[in-house]
Amino acid sequence: MQPSEMVMNPKQVFFSVLIFGVAGLLLFMYLQVWIEEQHTGWGPVNYLQPVSRIMTREKIRDHITDQHPKFHMAEYPKEKKENLLHNSERSARVLTETSHSQGEDQPLDKTLESPTIKLTEKHQGTKTFFKKFREMSWPLDIHPLNKSLVKDNKWRRIDATQEKRRSFLQEFCKKYGGVSYPHSHLFHMVSRIYVEDKHKILYCEVPKAGCSNWKRILMVLNGLAPSAYNISHDAVHYGKHLKKLDSFDLQGVYTRLNTYTKAVFVRDPMERLVSAFRDKFEHPNSYYHPVFGKAIIKKYRPNVCEKALNNGSGVKFKEFIHYLLDSHRPVGMDIHWEKVSKLCYPCLINYDFVGKFETLEEDANYFLQLIGAPKELKFPNFKDRHSSDERTNAQVVRQYLKDLTKTERQLIYDFYYLDYLMFNYTTPFL
Repeated sequence: MQPSEMVMNPKQVFFSVLIFGVAGLLLFMYLQVWIEEQHTGWGPVNYLQPVSRIMTREKIRDHITDQHPKFHMAEYPKEKKENLLHNSERSARVLTETSHSQGEDQPLDKTLESPTIKLTEKHQGTKTFFKKFREMSWPLDIHPLNKSLVKDNKWRRIDATQEKRRSFLQEFCKKYGGVSYPHSHLFHMVSRIYVEDKHKILYCEVPKAGCSNWKRILMVLNGLAPSAYNISHDAVHYGKHLKKLDSFDLQGVYTRLNTYTKAVFVRDPMERLVSAFRDKFEHPNSYYHPVFGKAIIKKYRPNVCEKALNNGSGVKFKEFIHYLLDSHRPVGMDIHWEKVSKLCYPCLINYDFVGKFETLEEDANYFLQLIGAPKELKFPNFKDRHSSDERTNAQVVRQYLKDLTKTERQLIYDFYYLDYLMFNYTTPFL
């Protein structure tokens, strides 16, 4: 090649400089955004990343074992624990070190601005709000229940139970919990919380713990229906009549968390798990069979027939448990069997009222008294679906657990370990 042929003409020089200039500008913009994210805490959220000073499941177990030498958690080979308990240990990392409360079972901006402008404004507004947010106390203070509207002495026993539950969860969270700065997680944390503005209620939905009837009650309180008994299952779950807390801006979220009465209703974890399995896999279901059933059968059933793979029906409880405990699940988690500690964050959000499915009707009706609901409004006691089926209770649970090995039963308990501890549920006989 001749030297003259190696010289770039002016056009090539111009385009080369332009390309390098654009690349440099993009790099500068990326670095600027990255630096801002480090200083504001706003950026991509990794929910698997543990926060500082977290109380792991092992530390909690060691503390309890020290105090109660007779209590001992079974140990398993390290390799198996890393696989099957990976998700259980992750749940413990949600907690950090602060006081809290307890519990038992469309964006407002409708303008047609460009998405880029709206995202930029939200980003800038978020940085400004977070500066103020850091100055506010987090977690939010626990408030004493306003009992001025409760006139009947028959509620004294339930009230005493309620105070014990609140105190137990608060002490648990003081001892084992704690929070760094949950700013970037805030909307995720409140995504399961329903809002009823008229009576200033926040209700965290825990599926298979009376949530369908609770949403019926919220619809009646909102004036959307005259009676909870006239609202269908589809209207409750697919009608989108109720607002969720994550639909509000940051100021709206914080104000409601700090001033509304917050309630959560929970259920014995093993009982809730079996109830979810029976509901989703033992009855025809156009979503759970093709989405979860197919994937579970394909991975955990040897010599599977083509019919089972095609429709996803007939999942066995043992196969479902293998899916639940697998850290490499073929399909993700679902709210119906997710831990309450990851649905409602009871050591980050101070719940004012802790109800339990085991005493659902009396707890719910006492709560309605507390918030000043109409006297004629009572919590419905009917079964939302499959009304002819026996309710899932301790006896039914034992029938399902007998097909599992002792190790599998222990691993289920380990998976829901925090829920058992937080809400003071008795350790199941394994």
